[in-house]
Order: sequence, then structure tokens, then C-alpha cells
Amino acid sequence: MALLVHLKTIRDLRGKGDRIAKVTFRGLSLYTHVLENCEDEARFDETFRWPIASRVDENEMLEVQVFNYSKVFTNRVIGTFKMVLQKVAEEGQLEVTDTLIDDNNTAIRASVTIYIKYTTMDGTVGVWSDGEFLDIPGDPEGTFQFETDSLLSGHSQGSGVSQGRSLHGIPTFRKAGKGVFSAMKLGKTKSSKDDHKKDEPAILDMEDLNRKAMRLGGVGGLDPDCISLASVTAVTTNVSNKRSKPDIKMEPSSGRPVDYQISITVVEARQLVGLNMDPVVCVEIGDDKKYTSMKESTNCPYYNEYFVFDFHVPPDVMFDKILKLSVIHSKNLLRSGTLVGTFKLDVGTVYSQPEHQFYHKWATLSDPDDITAGCKGYIKCDIAVVGKGDNIKTPHKANETDEDDIEGNLLLPEGVPLERQWARFYVKIYRAEGLPKMNTSIMANVKKAFIGENRDLVDPYVQVLFAGQRGKTSVQKSSYEPIWNEQVVFTEMFPPLCKRMKVQIRDSDKVNDVAIGTHFIDLRKIANDGDKGFLPTMGPAWVNMYGSTRQYTLMDEHQDLNEGLGEGVSFRARLLISVAVEILDTTSTEIVSSTEVQVEPVSNISESVTGKIEEFFLFGSFLEATMIDRKIGDKPISFEVTIGNYGNQIDGVSKPSAAKKKKKEGGGGESDEEESELIQQNSSEDEADDDGDLVSVSSSPPMKPVITDRNYFHLPYFEKKPCIYIKSWWQDQRRRLYNSNIMDKIADKLEEGLNDVQEIIKTETAYPERRLRGVLEELSTGCNRFVTLANKDQNQAGRTKLDKERLKSCMREMESMGQQAKLIRSQVKRNTVRDKLKMVQNFLHRLRFLADEPQHSIPDVFVWMMSSNKRIAYARIPSKDILYSIVDEETGKDCGKVKAVFLRLPGKKGFGPAGWTVQAKMEMYLWLGLNKQRKDFLSGMPNGFEENKAPRTGSCLQSLPPISLVYNMKQVFQLRAHMYQARSLFAADSSGLSDPFARVFFSTHSQVTEVLSETLCPTWDQLLVFDDVELFGEAGELRDDPPIIVVEVYDQDTVGKAEFIGRTFAKPITKMCDEHYGPPRFPPQLEYYQIYRGNSTAGDLLAAFELLQIGQGGRAELPAINGPTDSDRGPILPVPMGIRPVLSRYRIEVLFWGLRDLKRVNLAQVDRPRVDIECAGRGVQSALIVNFKKNPNFSTLVKWFEVDLPENELLHPPLNIRVVDCRAFGRYTLVGSHAVTSLRRFIYSPPDKTQNNWASAARLMNGYMVLTNGGSQSRPSSPYSRTLPRTLSHPTGDVIVNMGANPSVRKMDTVVKLDASSDAVIKVDVNEEEKEEKKKKKKKKKGEVEEDDETDERMLDWWSKYFASIETLMEILRAQEAALAEAEEREEQEIAAEGADIKPDDLPVKGSKGKEKSRDKSRNKDKKKSHHAGEGTEKRPSKPKVNELLVYNKELEAEYDNFEDWLHTFNLYRGKAGDDDEAALDDDRIVGRFKGSMCMYKLPLSEEITREAGFDPNMGMFQSIPHNDPINVLVRVFVVRATDLHPADVNGKADPYVVIKLGKSELKDKENYISKQLNPVFGKAFDMEATFPMESMLSVSVYDWDLVGTDDLIGETKIDLENRYYSKHRATCGIANNYSVHGYNMWRDPMKPSQILAKLCKEGKLDGPHYGPGGRVKVANRIFMGATEIEDETGLKKQTDEHLALTVLKHWEEIPRVGCKLIPEHVETRPLFHPEKPGIEQGRIEMWVDMFPMDMPAPGPAIDISPRKPKNFELRVIIWNTDDVVLEDDAFMTGEKMSDIYVKGWLKGQQEDKQDTDVHYHSLTGEGNFNWRFVFPFDYLMAEEKIVISKKESMFSWDETEYKIPARLTLQVWDADHFSADDFLGAIELDLNRFPRGAKTAKQCSLGMVQNEAELPCISIFKQKRVKGWWPFVARDENDEMELTGKVEAELHLMSAEEAEKSPVGLGRNEPDPLEKPNRPNTSLSWLLSPMHVVCILAWRQYKLHCVLLLGAVLGLLFLGLLFFSMPSALSNKIFNIAG
Repeated sequence: MALLVHLKTIRDLRGKGDRIAKVTFRGLSLYTHVLENCEDEARFDETFRWPIASRVDENEMLEVQVFNYSKVFTNRVIGTFKMVLQKVAEEGQLEVTDTLIDDNNTAIRASVTIYIKYTTMDGTVGVWSDGEFLDIPGDPEGTFQFETDSLLSGHSQGSGVSQGRSLHGIPTFRKAGKGVFSAMKLGKTKSSKDDHKKDEPAILDMEDLNRKAMRLGGVGGLDPDCISLASVTAVTTNVSNKRSKPDIKMEPSSGRPVDYQISITVVEARQLVGLNMDPVVCVEIGDDKKYTSMKESTNCPYYNEYFVFDFHVPPDVMFDKILKLSVIHSKNLLRSGTLVGTFKLDVGTVYSQPEHQFYHKWATLSDPDDITAGCKGYIKCDIAVVGKGDNIKTPHKANETDEDDIEGNLLLPEGVPLERQWARFYVKIYRAEGLPKMNTSIMANVKKAFIGENRDLVDPYVQVLFAGQRGKTSVQKSSYEPIWNEQVVFTEMFPPLCKRMKVQIRDSDKVNDVAIGTHFIDLRKIANDGDKGFLPTMGPAWVNMYGSTRQYTLMDEHQDLNEGLGEGVSFRARLLISVAVEILDTTSTEIVSSTEVQVEPVSNISESVTGKIEEFFLFGSFLEATMIDRKIGDKPISFEVTIGNYGNQIDGVSKPSAAKKKKKEGGGGESDEEESELIQQNSSEDEADDDGDLVSVSSSPPMKPVITDRNYFHLPYFEKKPCIYIKSWWQDQRRRLYNSNIMDKIADKLEEGLNDVQEIIKTETAYPERRLRGVLEELSTGCNRFVTLANKDQNQAGRTKLDKERLKSCMREMESMGQQAKLIRSQVKRNTVRDKLKMVQNFLHRLRFLADEPQHSIPDVFVWMMSSNKRIAYARIPSKDILYSIVDEETGKDCGKVKAVFLRLPGKKGFGPAGWTVQAKMEMYLWLGLNKQRKDFLSGMPNGFEENKAPRTGSCLQSLPPISLVYNMKQVFQLRAHMYQARSLFAADSSGLSDPFARVFFSTHSQVTEVLSETLCPTWDQLLVFDDVELFGEAGELRDDPPIIVVEVYDQDTVGKAEFIGRTFAKPITKMCDEHYGPPRFPPQLEYYQIYRGNSTAGDLLAAFELLQIGQGGRAELPAINGPTDSDRGPILPVPMGIRPVLSRYRIEVLFWGLRDLKRVNLAQVDRPRVDIECAGRGVQSALIVNFKKNPNFSTLVKWFEVDLPENELLHPPLNIRVVDCRAFGRYTLVGSHAVTSLRRFIYSPPDKTQNNWASAARLMNGYMVLTNGGSQSRPSSPYSRTLPRTLSHPTGDVIVNMGANPSVRKMDTVVKLDASSDAVIKVDVNEEEKEEKKKKKKKKKGEVEEDDETDERMLDWWSKYFASIETLMEILRAQEAALAEAEEREEQEIAAEGADIKPDDLPVKGSKGKEKSRDKSRNKDKKKSHHAGEGTEKRPSKPKVNELLVYNKELEAEYDNFEDWLHTFNLYRGKAGDDDEAALDDDRIVGRFKGSMCMYKLPLSEEITREAGFDPNMGMFQSIPHNDPINVLVRVFVVRATDLHPADVNGKADPYVVIKLGKSELKDKENYISKQLNPVFGKAFDMEATFPMESMLSVSVYDWDLVGTDDLIGETKIDLENRYYSKHRATCGIANNYSVHGYNMWRDPMKPSQILAKLCKEGKLDGPHYGPGGRVKVANRIFMGATEIEDETGLKKQTDEHLALTVLKHWEEIPRVGCKLIPEHVETRPLFHPEKPGIEQGRIEMWVDMFPMDMPAPGPAIDISPRKPKNFELRVIIWNTDDVVLEDDAFMTGEKMSDIYVKGWLKGQQEDKQDTDVHYHSLTGEGNFNWRFVFPFDYLMAEEKIVISKKESMFSWDETEYKIPARLTLQVWDADHFSADDFLGAIELDLNRFPRGAKTAKQCSLGMVQNEAELPCISIFKQKRVKGWWPFVARDENDEMELTGKVEAELHLMSAEEAEKSPVGLGRNEPDPLEKPNRPNTSLSWLLSPMHVVCILAWRQYKLHCVLLLGAVLGLLFLGLLFFSMPSALSNKIFNIAG
């Protein structure tokens, strides 16, 4: 059924403008093309078609909208017309003329005329009558546009979906007569209405064949100019509802080993827990360990050591390896040391980071033995993982003065919380089923004879690996169905940095345990880290394991498959597991603190937990078995289909028997009685279906193969198609697969749409934004549909927590994705398409991720080809792809469809050439569903068959499935294969070429083309006719859905078998006998098909295929083959006239420049080479180079030839460049060849006269100027350019541009677009510098900032310039990053705001992602304040003014397009191409290079060009190019430094030196090697003389010096100097930012700026330069302004024009016609490579090259870039006193607390130079008096803020190694002991560049000075020179908390070596300048001298109160004693006195 709308005309429009119309039906909008400049009438005259699945309802609407079209703004609606289709539905057609209405629903004058036709067929979908195919008269370009590319079948209002219809067939609208590159032509999308029946081959291009191919980068790496059609979504309107798409890639991609290099720099460690440690860092990856050196007595060691690990393993193995960093204390040869803490992550986490690296991040250490302990310290490190071909952008290793913000820079991926907690991971292992035999039957039979019992031949246990730890369950002896009920518990940080958990069933064996099967659990798929997320959870669920075939052999060749490497080829077992995570509370007391893996028993779970067991029915039919490899032999062949162990007759169970086919997954564990009981039980349940005793038929009957051709057999199925059917029992978890299918289908549609948009962009077709809007519309509809469908969860049984949580999160994701898609759709504009495309691609990745279901249910289906009971080849079909559902979206994409399945060899056999050859091609029909849904199983089969059932007694035949299908409908066809051409084929011969021929297979027939020798681009121009092809089925279906054609391309070898080159698929256009052979469908058009070889592309085929039905009248009725009769070619038929392309006459001009680096051919040198250029059979030869050694350039520069080429550019054949060596006796030898696959970039397009932009000029298609005027348009941006055109219009038409004072980057990148007629004024504001200086002075007066005086000009050198430039580079990169983060955030907010209907402005600005970015942002805000927002660089006000250069963090070639602005380099290849999976690096095949260019144009050429002044007809289009005579050049190579070199010595270091080679001259700097350094600073300049062209390839190598043996190459880089020398970018000597005649910034070029400018103007035939008054210069019609004075060395100012000239040169790209960016003064960073490790960087080298012609004035001496020498300093530290030092000892007799204090100190890294004070004995208060002086002489690099130490690493070292370490002073306080080791009490470490000012008194000195160091004001000893104060000593207590252990009063005095010499001082208290002795109290006297004195003092101090009380008591007692003593006498006296 279809609805056609013919939009004729719209009349009475107002005004004049571009008009466009949109016609909408059922939500699908189609657009007309744009009518330009139409007035009152717009005659569109276009027809639109909607193929529809359901009848048109009489209430449905049709809408026509007319717009005023605008290229810039959104289109404005003129009016709308809507009509109800009631009349159309009744009558079938209608013509209407009616008025339009505006937005307010009022009628306007304009009226529209449309004709509507509605065709219905008798209920069949997709068959239309011929009369409907109308051409589009108004669409000459085929630029018919559309938004959505399919009617959402099942989504449109009320549309019913026919049975078996798939969402995958997507209509693409195409135009007849243009059926070439369905997407590459300009105007790719073709209209639909002409093309329903036209099932063109494009239906099978690559996208259509296999989306995976696109995902894996099938197209990604190609040159955009040579995309073949195969990479394009081109699906015809006829929705394929009977056939699904075949997979084009034959080779599994995983499992093949790849090179990886992991580089780790351990920079330093901080806050290590422990006292006085000697830490070592151990870096461990897998089993490889490497150690840093040991640092003594420090808790914050600085290492800066670099380690490299090389691996050659498959990616999966690599990314699962655990990378572990550990800190070990006191490790030495004898003891292993104690572990302080570890940090773990897997390599995959690093690889998934941006740039595959973590840079300068802090890893948090934790103790695996004590999880309650918290953080044990931090390691700062860089980690990078490089695979082959990865480019790592290393941030510039400058003087790293970055703030040590540890918390903000933790080594964690984005999104992981900073505080990670400990968690328990519980992996519960319940039971397994269906295990295979793992032992030979011989032993079992022996045992049975003795014991009498039959044992199962496997002893399984489960091993779980996670985060480098391993846990095992117990071994279950002799069990095919083991039950464990155990859990393995891991304790690990959460979230873990290891992505996958590996669960493996292993067989326990006395000799060697073997893996039975492996399953990986991806933790990201079983958790969600969002706000409404959930912890990892899974199951209890069955996981299916796949691996090698099940029969046991002693040496299993496919054992790797059981280990999880590669695609499993057979079901091995299934395992019931669950995973749960519990976050631990580490504060609780009863927690087990160790992280050891524990194994514990768990309780059993019931059967019902995993879901209700249902009976499933699998049906399959083999329609065709062809292309069976003849190596198999001609024994009978059968095919077996298995699902799990069901259907597996050979090795599914131990004892297969007919009775046991019902339930086999037990693997033979049950006895026969149990089996029969099961069968009885099942049959009683199933009686309702009458098939309870249905026995599965799992294999086709064996059949002898029949020969197809010399390579392949086929099976003669003909009309009888064998069938298989299997009943199996599985837990019913179809919902999981259904949801997955819905998402997969949405993702497939999205991917097709996105590829479409990309193709439209690449091929420069109009309106990619419309297509993208359509894609987004479809996506949002699909997402909403998912939410509707997924919500109705039918079966509740067996739903796990993960099912529920996943469903919630998927629905949330899909809902938000749908909303975002809607929002983005509204934001898609012409200029935002690319950005939005990236966002939508993220949706695609997300969808694919969500669609991957982590919990398995039904195992995959395997199809095996068997011969002589052996398994030969297999195909694996995911069960979800063939799963049936009554809802169309939930059905698998291949369910009930005929699918072409290619069988391949299992395991490693399937890699390489063996894997590319097809073992068999099957046309298969598969259906899997519940047994109760069985009635539908044949619904998708091609019609026209009868069922043939197995004869059975006693059961109803109706319900039995057929054992074969017999087709009684047979159609006879003739296939015509028009094989026109192939291009870019794989080079299969040693000559670098091939002798290709193509073999075409269709059904059981095959034919070959002729062999064309020695070409990679054969033009066969041959028609292959296949007569009497019999196809079975209904004629209508065959017409719409013919079988596919397979085309294989081979290389013919004289000896042996032809070699396979590649394969592609196609679908023919079918013509039935009652159809007319004529337009629009016939004759078919040529299309491109991508040829695949394994997983990589191997060329394109240009061909067309038609399938013509032979009717009653036989072949006579077929259309005649009318082609040019070629008598020479004998019986070979050429491609007929209507199909071969239309040709036009072109002229191709070739610039022959020269040949370079030709290698020997057959051991003989090339001496007299010549270049032959050939295109489409015509060509031209270069002049002969008479003596290649003397001059490899050609004498005649330009030649041309004329050739007839197709008018369609995309059909242009390749241009072949061949180099031959002309030898004696007329012999010619091929040296090498190159095929230019796309000539598009060499097509000349004349200048556009209407264009306003003054920079426009004639150019080649991708931005190269044709050199009519010698200019170039290639305009690279600076690496950190943020070009902001600021245009201030003046009435005069002048444009003034103010440039900032510091012209580092901004000036260079100011681009101003102006009118061609205007004069532009570009002015430099000179006063800005003065203003800035005034500002600085003001600030200083206020004293706000402590600043040095202005930098003295004499102190500056080249390195000042270099470091200032790097700082600028870093600032700009940071600012860019912050800006990017801000933009992303803003966009996210907009999306969120629009979703919630909030205005974006109302939103608070959130913190950006990660602390790092927000910190950067705040840092940059301060810098921006003082500057104009638009300026590219922000400078701190404190930064001294230094002239800068440009540091490129890449090669100059990458920045300037290889300097191919007019001279191109073509690599010449010879030798067989490699078969590496990653598109083999062809470097080994390069045998030389051809330098030249091409220019191609249609004849006749307009005369304007040839009439231009000075036009040289001999040079054609190559005017104004220099001559190619030899030229002498002085080459000056400056090598600054190298970074991250690959270690070359055993000690993990290297001794690098530089070697420069140019031609035959070589400079070795061997004597200046740098010892044991991986980041050497060379600072060398090398001068060499060279003669171009003989010596033009400069090689800069870094070698490793070895004392014994030859030196090893570390890496090298090569630079083509010739292209640089001749480039219009002037790469000879970089143009400095400022012109100076003296000082560090002196002008280097022998030509002054004014001379350079004059030369450029002369060469470009420009008017000027004219210097005028007031600092003006005029060049062409541009006026520039600038300074006119210059200071000489004496300070006198002179008048000069140089500044003005320099201003023009820096803006040369703005000059009309000839402008291009001139190369600034720069340093480039080039990667170093090693020939043995291609594609993997071995380090980087920073350098630049200057070139000066010898016939010009000689340049001055090379600037001095030798490394800065460190300055000698002396640091004098006086330790005056200590206070509050903790008391460690107990007094000998009294037990009193005291300490014998002394202070130890050293400069960081110089522990061997440590100095001690004397001991202050018996300090009882913690006070110590020392007056002791330390003196530390050291060498210091001011620029890098590092101390330089040179010392021998060990006594065996040959020479000293230079180390650079931070300047840190360490002071420690110790307690001296006589007999035991001294006790460490505390320490303070001061960074001499940034340390807190000391406290004035001991009281003010506190712990906060260390803890809050960042907040306190810091000082630098290098600025302050002398400082005195109190600083705290700190140590960590048992709880790992910082505690204050003392205070020290010290004075630091820094002096230069000269000052120190003038005023020397002594160490300690010695002369000269001695310090006075400290005034220590007497308690410090020795016991021996005055013990009583000490005792008294100690006693008094300790027992002061007691003494007083005791004295009082003694006196009291004495008084009482005396009292009692004297009492009696006194009394007696008294008494007697009285008495007396």
C-alpha cells in the first residue's frame, strides 16, 4: 500500500525569495528541494510516496507547509494547508486546489494545488503497480530531502504490523537514473516514489550488511574522499520482511594478540604512615614487578622514576591485568620489607580515560591487611597505556610548579567519589549443569569393571578472580551436575577500579587443572552509579559458558576459548550464581580487618528463584548450502543445530541414545530409568498439544556434495529443504531478551541514521541538519515506545533484584534520552550539526551499553557442519536474535527470516587466511519461541512450499513440525552481473600489485571474470550471464527479496592456488517476465560495494546486478544485451551501454618534481627511473632521470594527457603512478606503484567571482590552492588558537584591530574577514605596554604583592623565552579546558532546564565535573580579570615580560598539512601487503617516494585563466612554482630535549645521545651522552650542509650509549626538509614575535622582515609594500599599523620599518589571493619510533630546524640553547634551640621522663651529607640549647626550581648520574641512646621555595603551621635570603593522626657561592665565625661526676611538694618527740615546785 502526493504548485505568494515546502503524513515529513528566487508562483512539481503498513483511516490528516527558506536563520512559515483524507480513502485519488492559512488560522491569498493517490493491494504489504513510478521533473540533482527514513512500523497511529515484518528494513528515498554511490554523490538521498521494485545492490552495502563493521571502524579510518558506497546506509523502500542481513566480517575480532606499552612515572610519595621510613615503590602489572630506588629517612620521598612494560597479548587479557602500586619500607637484599600500603586498578580503567592516561594524579594507598586503618599515604604518578597506533598527548613536561592539591587530583576516573569505602563482594556459587566430559572413557571403563559403578568424568570447582585476588570453591568429585552452595567473599574498595570479575569452572586434576568454561561479569552492567542507582547485584541467575567443542581430547587445540579468549564455538556448561555487595562500616569492632578471600557455605535456593521452566521450540530450515570448501572432501555432509546441550548428538551427553533426546542438559548424569520417568512425566503434561512424545530432529540428513567450481561444493537441496526442530526446557526469562531487542532495534535505527548524516556531511550534500532532526525524532519516538512496552512485565517469577533495578534505570535512561533527543532536535541548526552529531553518538554508545543484558537466559544456538561425524565449521547465532514475540519490536531481528549465514573454522583456525575463506554459505530460516506459540513458526518462510512430516503412528500429524519443506513453485531466471571495475585492492604479489579476477556466486552457480595482470584497480568491463538459475518460492516474493550474490576477488598466481583478496555481497534488481524493461528501474546503475578481507577493508567493487525472469517464451523474450561488440575480447561480453557510466573529456596535468629514496630492486640499484601515470587506459610518461644518484629530479616539470572519465566524480577510476627502472637492452623493472584512489582533491574549480570574501581564490577541493597565483589556502590554526574576529566598522571602510601588548598568540591568530573592495587597517596599540608598567608600579607602592624587580634584560636567555612560552601554553590549555567544561555544563543545564521548563538563566551555575576543572576555573578567573575577555592568553600581573615563541605539542607537519600546499608526496609500494588486523602498517612496503602533483579539469577550460598576465602555457595550472634545480642549503638542527624515552638498560634507564643524519653526512654527539636519564636536556645546535634534492630527508635519532657492545637505537624521527623548504608557509626560519637587533630575542633570519615582505609581494605579484607616515604600511588593499622605532644595544632609538613589515608577516594569511599562515618562531614536539615496534611511541623529542640557502647572505652564529648551568649556593642553617620535645626515656634510678635531644638535618636527596648537632643530655622539659650551624652547599636551577645532584648510583657505575630534585630541607629531632638505636621523635620538611614563615616565639608555634600550610603566607628562601623563627616537629601517632612532638628555633641563611667564599663560616661551633656555647643547665652533667647533686636536683624537681610535706612532718615529729621527751621532767618540775 502506498500514498502518493504530487505537490504541483503554490500561487499568489508575496514578495520574492527562496521557497521550500514540507509535506507531512503520519508524522513523517518529506521536504521538497529549494526553489531559488521565485516570485508569486512556486512550481515544485514533486511527488512524495509513503509506503504504509496499515490502511489509511478516513480521519487521518495530510499537512502541507510552505516556508521562506533561509541558509542562515530558521525557515519562516508562509502558510499551512491541512486536509482530512476521507475522500481519498474512499475514492483512491483526488486533485485539490485550496488556500493556505497562516499561524492565526486566517486564510491568506496563496493557494496550493496537489494531487493525491492512494493505492491498496489485496492485503499484501509492499507490492505496487508499475504506473506509480514517476520521475521527478524538478529534481535534476537528486537532492530530494527527507527527515525520517522510515515509517515507524508499529509506531504510526493505528497501524497494524504484518506478520514477520521487521523494523530493520528501512526505506531510503532514491532517485532513478542516479543509482550510483547511493550516498556519496552530492545529492545522495534519492526519492522513493520511483523505486519500490528496484531492489538495487545498494541494499547490501556495508551498513546494510553489518553494522558491526561500522562500529569497529570499517569506515572510520578511511580518507573522507574515498568512502565507498559500501559504507553507506542505502536500503531500498521495499521493506525486507523475509530475509535478514548477512554478516560481512568473517573473522572474530577479539583474541588476536596486539602490542601494548604501559609507561608509569612514579614522581613522589607523600604522607606515608610510619616513623623514619626508607620507602621503595613497587610497580606490578600482572606478574611483572619493578622497583624504584630506596630513599632514606623520609615520609615524603621524591623519585621521578620512569618504568615501561611491554606486552603482546589480546586486548581482553591486557585490560583485565591488574596494575598495583605498593610502598614497601626497609626493603633490601636480605629482607623483603614491610608493606605500607597498596593501590590497585585494572589496565582497562586507564585505557578508558581520555588520551588513555592519568597524568600527575595521586594514588591513595590502603593497607590490605587492615581495612580499618584508613589512608596510608599517597603516590603521585603518571600512567599511560598505549596500543598500536594510539597517540598520547602528553601534557608538556615543563617546570612543574603546580600546587600539590592532593585531594583534588586523586588517581580516580571521573565520577568515582573521592572517599572510597571498603566493601564486601559476595559471589555465591550454587550449582552447574551440563558439564562436558573432562577425562578419557578408558579409565572410567576400568573403574566400572572393578567397582561396578559408572562415574561422571569431571571433578569441577569454581574459581573467581577479582582485583588481582583469587577465590576457589571446593571440588565436587565426579559430577556433571555439581552442587556447591558456597560463596566467595572479596574485600575491596568500592567503587572498585577493576571492571570485570572472572568466573571460571575448572576441572581438578592431579597434574594440571584445566578451564571448562569462563564467564566475565562486567560490574558496570550490574550496577548504576546515578542518584537513583544501585550497588552491584546480580542473580541468582544462570550464566552460560561457551568454549571449545565438548569432546574430550588430551591436547585441546581450542583450550584458549575455555579461558574466555575469542568466541566460544560450543556450549560448555551453565552456572547458577549471584553477586551482591555490602559496604562495610570500618568503625565497627567486630569487623574482620584482613582482605584475604574467604569461602563460606550458603544455604540452597529453590528452583523457582530463577524463573518458571518453560518448554521452548526451535525450528530451522536449510534453504541452501553452497560455497562449501572443497578441502573438506566429498564425503556426505550434514548440519547439526544445538541449543545448550539439546540437539547435540555427538558430545552433548556421555551415552547418547534415542530415548535421551528429550532432556539432555544433564550431560548423562541421570540413569536410563530417571530419563524415562522424566519423559513420561513431561508427556502427560503435554497431552493437550498432542506432541508429548515429539522427538527432536537436530541435524539434516547427510548428503553428498556436488561440485560448483574448482574451490567450492554445494548440496543439491533444490526443491526439498531439510528442516530441524528441537524442544528444550529453560527458565522463562524472555522479558530480559525482549527489552534488549527493543533497545538494539532503536540503536540500529539510530546508527543507520547517524551514518546517513555523516555521509551527507562528507559528501557535502545539502541539509544534513534535516536528516539529523529526523533521526532524533525517530529516537525520541523509539524511546517512548520502549517505556510503554517494557513496563508491561508479564511474568513476575524469577525476577531478580537486578531485573527490577535495571528495568527502572533503563526506563529512566530511555525517558530522559527521548526528552533530550527532542530538545536537541529543536537546537539542530546548519552550523551545529557536527556538535549535535557527537552528542547523539553518545546516545548510541549508551543504548548499546544498556541493550547488553548481563543475566543470561537461553543459550546461543550453534550450527555445525559435520562430515564423517567430525565437526568442521560452525556459526553462532545469539538466541535473542531469533526469539519470537507477538510484539514486533520485541522480536529478534532474524526471527522468522531467511538469513545468509557463513560458517567459519573454530578457534585459532579462524584467524588469518583460513578464517577469511568461507567454509560454507547457508541460507537458513530460524524460529525460537515457547512451544505454546508454535503455530507461528513457519509464518516468515518464503511462500510456495508443502510440509513433509515424518511418518508417525498413534499421534496427530497436524501438530508435528515438518522434517522437510518441498517447494512446488519454481521460477527460472537469468542473472546478469555487470562487473565494471574494482579499486584499492589488496596487494597480493611481491611486486606490490595483484593479478585480480572476480568470482560471482549466485545460488548454486558461479562464474569468473577474466584475469587482469599487475593492477590494484582492474577495469574488467565484463558482463557475466548466468542462464537458467532456478529459484524456489513465490514469484512476487522473489521479486522483492531475491537471494544475495557473493562476489569474491582472487589474485591469480602462476604456481599454486589463486589467493583470496576479499569478498563482498550484493542484491540484484529483479524483473519479472510481465514487467517492462525500462526506466526508472532498468537498466540498473553501477554501485560501489566495499570488499572485506577478514575484518579489514580490501577495496571496492563497482558493479550492477540484474535478475531477469525467464517466462514461457524462453530467453528470446529477455532484453537484448546491447553493448559495444569487442572483437578483440572474443567471447567476453562488455558492460552494456545503458549501464556503463556517461563519459566526459578531462585533461589531467601532472607535475613531475622528482623521486626520492628509491630502494634496490632485485639487489640492483635504481639508476634511470621514469614515472608512468595511467588513468582509465590513458596516461603520460615523465622524462627519464638520467642519473638518479646525481639528480633525482625530472627535467620536464609539467605534462598532461586527456582522458574520458565518468561525469559523476564519484565513479572516477583511480589514477595509477608506477615507477619503472629503464635498464640496458630495453628492459624495464617495476620499482613501485601508488594508486591515487580519489582524484577529488585534485579537481580544479575556477574562482568564484560572486564571492564576497577577499580571501577566496581558485582552489582544489579540500582546501589546496591551485597555483595560478602561487598562493595557498590551507590555513592551520595554532595549537591553542581561539580566534576571535573583532571587527569595528568605520564609515571609511577601514577596519582597526587592536592587538594586545604581548603578541605571543593573540596577534598571530587574529583573523579579520573583510569586503574585497575595502582597505583594512590593522593597528597595534603601542601604549598598552606603558599602561601595564604603570599599573605594576602602583601595585608595588601599595605593597600588596611581594614582587621582585623587573627582570633584567641581561639575565634573560633563550631558556627564559622557552619556559615563558610553555607557561603560556599550559595556561591556554587550562583556560580552554575550563571553557570547554563550562560550555558542556551550560549545555547540560539547558537540556535539564528545558526538560523541567526552567529558563537556563535562572539556574545556579553548578561546580564543573571533578575538582580539578573547578580549580582550574578559579585559577583562570583571577588571570582573566585584568584582561579583555576575548584575548587568547591570560597573564598573571606578576609575570615578567619575556618575548615568547610557540611550542607545538605535535609535529609541525600535523599542524600544516604535511606542507603539501602545492607539492605532494606519494609513497611507492612494492611487496605483499601485511594481514595485520589493524590495517597493517605499510611502512615496510614503501620502496620510495614520488613528489609531484596533479590538476584535473573538464575541457574546454574558460579562457579567463589563460589570458592572465604572465601565464606560462608550458606550466599549465602550475604557475609560479620554483624551479627544481639542485640547491645548496645550510641546515641548522636545534635539539632542545627528549621526554619519556623508552628505557634501554637493565636498570630501567638509558644513556641517551643524539645522532643527526642527512644524506651521507652524519653527526654523532656520542661523547656528550647524558648518563642514566630518560628525560635528557640536550640543548644542542647542529649545522650541516645539504644539497636538495639529493639530501632532503633529515633523520634525528636518539641512541643509548653502552660501554660494551654496540649502542642501541631508542627511537628516531624523520623530517622531509624539501617540502618544508618549498612550502608557501615559509618553513625555512620561523618568524619571531618581535624584531630585536640584540639580546636573547635577536632576529635569527639573515633576511630582515622588510626584505622577506618585499620578496613575498614580488612572488605573489602584489602591490606593495608601501610604507607611509604614522606607522602605516599598505600591502595589496590592506593597511597595517605598528611601531616604527627600535632600540639598539646602546639604548638609542632609531627609525625602522621592520616592526611594520613584521606585523604584515604575522598576518600574511589575511592578504587576499596569496595569503597563508607563515610559520612563527617555534619548538615542535616529535614522537620517536623504533622500526621494530611500529606505531608505538618510544618517547618524544623537542626540536626545530632552520634552513638557509647558501646563495644568500650567511646567517649569524646559531643561538645558544645549551642547558643552563646550575648556580652554586650555600645554605647555612643555625639550630638555636628546641622546646616541648617529647620525652622518650625514663631516668635510670628515678624512672623520670627525659630525653637526650639532638637535631639532624639534610637537604632533600642528600642524606649522605646529613649533619647532626651535639647532644643536649637529660633534657627534662623538652628544651634543648644547641647554637649549632649546618652548612649545605648545593647546585640549583632557578628556572626549574630543582637542586642538581651528580653522583654515582653504585660503586660499579661507570660515571656520575645527574638527578634533579626539589629543594627541600629536612630537620629531624632524635633521642640519643647509648646501647640501643636512637629514637626518632619528629621531623619538619621545608620546601625552600614555599614554606611557612617561622613563628616569633615558641608559644605561637603550633601544629597548624604544617596542617594548614596552604592557607598560611609562604616565603621563598631564594627571595628572602635570611629567615629566623620557630617551626614545629611532627610525627604520626598510633591512630595515624599528626601530633606535635617538639619545636625548633632555627635560622636559615642562603648565600651564593661567591658570597659564601667572602664570608666563610665553620660547621657546628667551629671557626671561622664561631657561635658561642649554649647555656645549658647543670642537669645535663653526667651522673658519674656529681651523682648526689643530680639526685638532689632530680628529687627536688620531682618531689617538691613531698619534700615540703616531709620536712613539715619531720619538724612536727621532732617537736612532738621533744615535747614527749621534755614533758615528764617539766611536769615533775612543776609538781615538785608546787610541792616545794
